[in-house]
Amino acid sequence: MPEIDSKKSYISWPVIALMDFVTVIGFDDIIYNFQNQGLGIVTTWILMLFLFVVPYEMMVGHMGSVFSHEGGGMSSWVRGTSGNVWGYICAWTYWVSGLPYIVDVANSMLISFGWLIHGNNSMSNTMSNSMFALLTAAIFTLFIFIQHHLKNSLQWLGIIGGGAMFIVTVLYVIMTVVYLGQGNMPHTQPFNLKSFIPKFDLHYLSTFGLVIFAMNGSEFAAPYVTEMKNGKKDFPKAMWMLAIMTGFLTVLGSFSLGVFFNAHHLPNDLKMNGSYYAFQAMGNDFGMGRFFLYVFAITQAIYMMAQLAVLIDAGTRMFLSDTAKSYLPKGLTKTDKRGLPINGYWLTTGICTVIMVLSATLPNMNSIFNQLLNLNGIVSPYTTCFLFSSFIIVRLKPKKFPSDFTYIKNQKWAVIVGAWCFLITFGAATMGILPVDEVYGTGTWYHVLALNIIEPLLMIAVGVILPLIARAERRHDLV
Repeated sequence: MPEIDSKKSYISWPVIALMDFVTVIGFDDIIYNFQNQGLGIVTTWILMLFLFVVPYEMMVGHMGSVFSHEGGGMSSWVRGTSGNVWGYICAWTYWVSGLPYIVDVANSMLISFGWLIHGNNSMSNTMSNSMFALLTAAIFTLFIFIQHHLKNSLQWLGIIGGGAMFIVTVLYVIMTVVYLGQGNMPHTQPFNLKSFIPKFDLHYLSTFGLVIFAMNGSEFAAPYVTEMKNGKKDFPKAMWMLAIMTGFLTVLGSFSLGVFFNAHHLPNDLKMNGSYYAFQAMGNDFGMGRFFLYVFAITQAIYMMAQLAVLIDAGTRMFLSDTAKSYLPKGLTKTDKRGLPINGYWLTTGICTVIMVLSATLPNMNSIFNQLLNLNGIVSPYTTCFLFSSFIIVRLKPKKFPSDFTYIKNQKWAVIVGAWCFLITFGAATMGILPVDEVYGTGTWYHVLALNIIEPLLMIAVGVILPLIARAERRHDLV
């Protein structure tokens, strides 16, 4: 049992679950995959809940229990199981793979402000690509200021944002039941069992990475295990709460979308504006005008703020907290008086801006938004593979890595489940390189394909350069 400091402010497991919830799933994640797979996504969510989400989040709970005194999350786990070199490789790839999503979150926050101001999607039709990129960069800078100056901003944003989004989604599901209870017909027709069966083709496989991306991210809470009173026992509780919330949101939320949308004829900009269309349609069907639209727009703005705060902080902590210092330039590991890795925040902003500028070469805001979103379905699942490989190593060496919480007591089955999650995740990430929102063979399709290859390679290149700078610094110190 770890020593408890009576003066220290600890984070409870429900707060950890809510902070993690904002990084794992949101209403937008349901919209993205609803456009990709239609009502068939309901079946995909159910299958993935049992075949991937629960195993994945319980593995995170197991690993968090094993390494409950480590502050680097997954980078600590890989370093502990495979050594410093792999620890650095994991820390870098995990951190940098989250950057496209940070850009996507900042974009979504900007779009939420547009709906709050205009009450419609006019901003996405009138704003230039350069202004879109500039305002996104401004949002990064604003949030670094918030993280740097406002105490406990992360916890409060996580509680308010995660709680509000879950409540709004529950409201959407309740209003769906009321709508159908009044004898109204779903907008999707036919609305039968066949409509819920996914079409297993190349398009389905190339969209699967985004499904996994929508459901992963629970390991972002791992760096906060050391901030809990009894992380070994309480962290797995947070993972169970997270799994239940994720299952509710994805399955029932997607079903509800099929009621208020025609799944066979969806707007082209659904991924960017679909969440707002959903609540706008619900308000129209109930004769309440834009009431639900504005409720969601406010919730979405707060939720995206919470996501950005958690992603910038947790991802940077994971990268810098315990990665072998010999692989990093000295300036990058500098912390402020509150222990925050401020230079790491600025590096985050710089790389995010480069990614945004490259993607801004696409024809319009909708293409930019979709490409950045789908990029997450490539880089994020690849990185999640580190979790499963570390879990397999831990289970193969139980005496070396004891745990108060054990996911699957039978060692053989535990290794098989870990290998299954690794293979499905790696395969989905590879298929995600193919563009899914552009017409095959067009110039834009090839443009997106090139960005899906070039941008990850640039991220890898920066990860190679940092150790070279650190080595040059060491040589200079010796001279």
